[in-house]
Amino acid sequence: MTRFNLSIFFVALFFQTEVGAQNLSLNKYNFVSNYSITEQTVIAEFPNPKAVMRKSMIIPGWGQITNKQIWKVPIVYGLIGGLSYYSITLTKDYHDYRAAYYNTTSTTLDSKFGATPAYLANENSASLLNQRNYLRNRRDFIYVTIALAYILNFVDAYVFAHLRSFDVSDDLSLRRSWKPSGIDNAVFGEIPALTLKIPLTR
Repeated sequence: MTRFNLSIFFVALFFQTEVGAQNLSLNKYNFVSNYSITEQTVIAEFPNPKAVMRKSMIIPGWGQITNKQIWKVPIVYGLIGGLSYYSITLTKDYHDYRAAYYNTTSTTLDSKFGATPAYLANENSASLLNQRNYLRNRRDFIYVTIALAYILNFVDAYVFAHLRSFDVSDDLSLRRSWKPSGIDNAVFGEIPALTLKIPLTR
């Protein structure tokens, strides 16, 4: 009689263990499914930062439009466009001074860099040399700033795309709550427990 009772006990224990394992697998599947749905929702609402960065690298301002910051597009094009226009002006002036200096000091009279502009006809060679060097250095510096403005364009888009999912509002508050609960166990049934929830809410 005792052996029969032990057999029934072990069969019941095995059955409860199998049912608990199946429930655990089902809960794990539901967790993965819910996570996938949440992840897809986040991806749909917040674009991939690397994709946003690539868009800004292809067309400046495209990443800002994707980030819903269209107000930054005029700033991007104003900065890059203004610096580019200034570099063109510096390059033109540099070519004028370079031609004037070369024609003033050259003995071959071949006008290698073009004719001397009329407004530089009376300048001496030392003044032409100094101004030519200044314009060349200034133009090269503006080239560097154009490159930095272009880099800043896609770095800004990339960083903001990373931070879009963070709530940085001023009315965040910390709410703490203790709640009694139970943990289901396949062998011992429900075990009493105490859970602590600390959500960040508005």
